[in-house]
Amino acid sequence: MQPPESKPCSVSKQPSQEKEPNDYQPFAGLLVVALEQAVAAPLCSCRLAEGGARVIKIERSGGDFARGYDSAAKGESSYFVWANHDKESLQLDIKAPDDAALLHRILANADVFIQNLAPGANERAGLGSEALRDRYPQLITCDISGYGDAGSYRDMKAYDFLVQCESGLVSVSGAPNAYGRIGVSLCDIGAGMNALIGIQQALLLRARTGKGSGVKVSLFDTAADWMTVPLMHSQYGGKAPKRVGMHHPSIAPYGGYKTADGETLVIAIQNEREWISFCARVLLQPEIANDLHFFNNNNRVKYRQELDSIINAVFVKHSRAAMESTLREAGIAYGAVNSVASVTKHPQLQRRRVTLASGEQLDLVAPPYRLSGESIDCEYGRVPKLGEHSDRIRAEFSSEPLSSVVAR
Repeated sequence: MQPPESKPCSVSKQPSQEKEPNDYQPFAGLLVVALEQAVAAPLCSCRLAEGGARVIKIERSGGDFARGYDSAAKGESSYFVWANHDKESLQLDIKAPDDAALLHRILANADVFIQNLAPGANERAGLGSEALRDRYPQLITCDISGYGDAGSYRDMKAYDFLVQCESGLVSVSGAPNAYGRIGVSLCDIGAGMNALIGIQQALLLRARTGKGSGVKVSLFDTAADWMTVPLMHSQYGGKAPKRVGMHHPSIAPYGGYKTADGETLVIAIQNEREWISFCARVLLQPEIANDLHFFNNNNRVKYRQELDSIINAVFVKHSRAAMESTLREAGIAYGAVNSVASVTKHPQLQRRRVTLASGEQLDLVAPPYRLSGESIDCEYGRVPKLGEHSDRIRAEFSSEPLSSVVAR
């Protein structure tokens, strides 16, 4: 689905120019410095950039390794394009004295510093969060790690799939006889969004106190939070939820059923009123609603296999379109198991144009949130080339002597 004729958003997207505040850019005027790589930290800083913040992305020689993850976005990395538009790229060697001094001159003027280096790397580079906040009291720091800054797992490498496994997410995903990786970088994405929440809270706190504070987020803590319900089932209910494939572990019927044309529709019965309607208007067997095996949810879960046989016998006789019409008329919640290709044509999918580092354009998914009155028909800021803004930023921050920064 192509978007309508798009236009630049109303804030300036020119490199190293202050973005002018407007009604839809709540972070305008903020300077964010991001010593980042991969997905979690870049996605967090990208959301700040979309909200109007000026984000300076610090990249080492060779750049953020996510630039090389794939070439699906017209020759560029889909991950990098998604999480790094609207930013400026500054190539630095943070171990070199002159570059470290430049970075400190920038941080002296910054509002937020985000980093997701390996544990301890920022301290070794003289960029520990507590030390930075002592030096620049207005600064908000955000550290994103795999397992936190303490404990025996502190120094473990923590890529997304590894954390999916360690946190137990994989143990409750997939079919009964096969584990299933969640098909997107869920832990990275969640950690990035938790970092954004923490930074927003720290900004509100600074508005009240005048001082910056530290935000710490880990991929494992993010995944563990999502595992709260299965953990409670295991610790207090006596057993963890089983892997049930296309079904809900504790609600029935709530799962996927094949139609006559080979499609899969997922239905969700949330209460007894819906169950009665489903039996009468979809299954056309109202008597099943009061069957001793099915009259409440606990029994339906217990006798799920028997219930699924009844539902499958009905669905397999009708096409997806026919079943969708019946379910809609009966007021039953449903959804289709769409392929990725079909989602690209979904009537609810909204897009926003972005210009790549190469100058080509493509359509990303539009932001999942918008302020009232904000138009969707504008462009994202451009994806930066590696080090594209280095000369401009060096010139901008070269005028202030380091001694004046240190004295602050």
